[in-house]
Amino acid sequence: MASRTARGARSLLIALLALPMFAMFGAQAHAQSDAETDQAGVVAVLQVSGLLDPLLADFVADGIENADGDDRVKVVILQINSTGSVISADELNDLAEVIADAKVPVTMWVGPSGARVEGPWVELAGLVDRIGIAPGSRIGNSGSDRVLDDRFGDLLGPASRLLSNDTFDAAEALEFGIAPAEAPTVGDFAISLTDFGVVTSVQGEGEDARTISDTVVRFERLSLVGQQLHTVASPPVAYLLFSIGLALLVFEFYTAGVGVAGVVGAGMFLLGCFGLWILPVSIVAVVLLVVSMFAFSVDVQTGVPRFWTIIGALALAAGTVTLYTDGVGMSWIPMVVGILGITMMMVTGMPTMVRTRFSTPTIGREWMIGELGNAVEDVAPDGVVKINEALWKARTNRATPVAIGDRVRVVAVEGLVLEVEPESGGARDYRERRTDDSEN
Repeated sequence: MASRTARGARSLLIALLALPMFAMFGAQAHAQSDAETDQAGVVAVLQVSGLLDPLLADFVADGIENADGDDRVKVVILQINSTGSVISADELNDLAEVIADAKVPVTMWVGPSGARVEGPWVELAGLVDRIGIAPGSRIGNSGSDRVLDDRFGDLLGPASRLLSNDTFDAAEALEFGIAPAEAPTVGDFAISLTDFGVVTSVQGEGEDARTISDTVVRFERLSLVGQQLHTVASPPVAYLLFSIGLALLVFEFYTAGVGVAGVVGAGMFLLGCFGLWILPVSIVAVVLLVVSMFAFSVDVQTGVPRFWTIIGALALAAGTVTLYTDGVGMSWIPMVVGILGITMMMVTGMPTMVRTRFSTPTIGREWMIGELGNAVEDVAPDGVVKINEALWKARTNRATPVAIGDRVRVVAVEGLVLEVEPESGGARDYRERRTDDSEN
């Protein structure tokens, strides 16, 4: 299978990250395995939720293949609540092959109540041996066919065309023959699988009688690390981790050190890269997000939005809107949070933090009084000046505005703002002012 190498690499990554947890829970898992050996059999329930990404596809494929090699497993139930996919057509067909070729019966339960199965999962539903749907859940909206007909045939028969653009609830699925009966819980669905080897018994008599399963129901889900990586691979989370991580790295670069912001930013950036690697993205959009950070960084020390700040904001917005492809997207909420949050951070918060970490308190910057520099834009009365190759916000008397390129002299420091005056033509020289103050 073409994707086995990729599956192995992802499984190795998760195993390495989860190694400390294996030691903690190994004894419990071993005890559970021994207990199951004495049972009449096992129903393996693979719980799937969220977009079908490579992590989930590997989890389902491995779960079915492991069940094939375990004589205790009587049937596999895919518990699905998923409305889309971010895997390629080849990966989807590989997963379809695993389901179609499984020796153990593979079934699907759409639940719990309120769950939805849409996209490629609807096509995969045509390969399972039986479907159960909880009341309040729906199945449909398969979209365009991605599972090749010449390999698997007409998956859902006459209902395929209806399911491509519409969804069915439990009653409608029963009417069209997609599901044999409603299954309120996964336990109810498991009990109905007696023809697949599930052993049941009746407890109580009369109205109190109820059917229970003597076959152990074993629930399986992504490992803790796998669940976290699956969350990271969701479109809004991957975007926010990637963009915020970049912003924190820019901040740490300007502070010329490795601090908490740098470590957190590097971690968020790497997780964001993993998520974007899993999801279908536009390379151009990713480049725009990176370029936006470089553009913001040009103006970050001045604290004054100028040309490069506008370029950065436009690149950030364009990269955000066009980031995902192949029908994958995210709601406007994370996009607004990302665009406005990062822009405000770069325009207002970042300059203040950078100046604070670069600078000593005001009393320690008295050496700047009397220093000469140049105005990089008009100071009338506010603007930006360059002193000793560093850009600073500046303010001057309205009566003595400074034009761009003119020489200026620092006469006072107020917080993060320099009070300046023209090199010549100022109201009074700073040395005269200091002399008068000492005489008084």
